[in-house]
This record gives sequence, structure tokens and C-alpha cells, in this order.
Amino acid sequence: MKKAVVILSGGMDSTTTAFIAKNEGYDIVPVHFNYGQRTEKRELKAFNDICEYLKIPDNKRYIIDIPFFKQIGASALTDENIEVPTDGVKPGVPVTYVPFRNGIFLSIAAAVAEKEEAKAIYIGVVEEDSSGYPDCREEFINYMEKAINAGTKPETNIQIKTPLIHLKKEDIVKKAIEVGVPLGLTWSCYKEEDAACGVCDSCRLRLKGFEKAGIRDKIPYKG
Repeated sequence: MKKAVVILSGGMDSTTTAFIAKNEGYDIVPVHFNYGQRTEKRELKAFNDICEYLKIPDNKRYIIDIPFFKQIGASALTDENIEVPTDGVKPGVPVTYVPFRNGIFLSIAAAVAEKEEAKAIYIGVVEEDSSGYPDCREEFINYMEKAINAGTKPETNIQIKTPLIHLKKEDIVKKAIEVGVPLGLTWSCYKEEDAACGVCDSCRLRLKGFEKAGIRDKIPYKG
């Protein structure tokens, strides 16, 4: 069976991407990163819950620690001295952007893909509703694919697949329902681990998507 590495944070977008990969006939190799983010433990729980749902055994899951993101800082997700914005999504690159995070994620995923002889890497980047993250743009993904294939064995030939990149959040919610995602197992909040804050950029985008899709979000929210 053909294999695909899936970068799986446990959020709605990456989980939907994983289910799309499965529906497209791939044997999923899930890769999760602990990088010192505020909700690291909760995201890891979501990842493992989703893997359990998909019946992916423990020994087939890659959980990779990359603590240097916290050492670098410069992001509200990894530096406790920088507040996570809660006053609405604004234009430009937000302080929740982690410098070159997706580039590093894709590089590590490429190493796993080469080892596993996978033909694809799936990543749930979303260009239109991505809060201005430069590493969610299609142009960037295309360059990364070229770089990965230039720097791996000739027979590796990895394709980076981004099935959500041009969708709006409400379309992602609908797609998630269509492919059978247990959305109640996913976690998107940047700030909290017990109940989602509902006011960070990620929560706002998620809630807006559910509202426009006409579907109730089943995860717990504060208030």
C-alpha cells in the first residue's frame, strides 16, 4: 500500500487532511511535533486520540521533540512573555507566527518520508484563512517540494499535498464532516488546554467556520 507522511498537530485542519489522505488510499504515517507551544500537552492528546480513532498503532506514530523553537522564541506560542492576541484577527503576520515552523516541519517530515519510502507528505496549510502566516502560502510549499526533491535520493520523489490550501474555514468544516472527522477530538486553541478560550485567532477562525457551516462545535469553550 502506498504511504503518505501526514503532519498531524491534532487541530481541525491537519486532522481533516489526514482523513483525506486515508480516503485517497494512502497508508498514513502520522508525524507530530512537540515544540514548546503553550498547548503542547493538549495537542499531543488530540494527536493520540485521532491516531486511536484511525487505529494507527503506537509504533507507527512519530512524536518528535524540537525544543529549539522555545529557545529561539519570537512567537506568542513559544514565549510566555509575549501575549497571545485576543482582540480579533488583523491583517499582517501575527505574533503567533513561529519563525519558519512549517519549513522545519516539512524538512523533518521529508526525512521520515524518505525512511518510510513514502510518496507524499500531507500538510493542512490554509492560505486564505491562515492569519497571515507566510509559511502557509502555496508559493512557499512549491519551493519546499523542489528543495526536498533536490536534497533526497533520486528515487524518493516526494509530493507535498495541501488539500485545504484554497478553502475557507466553513468549507473545511464541511469537508471534515464529509470525510468522517471526529471534530470533537481535535484541538485548535492557542492559549488553553482544558477549555478553548474562544478569543484567540485560531479559536475565532474555527468558531466562524462552524457558524458559517451551520454546525455546532462540540469541544468545550470557556464562558
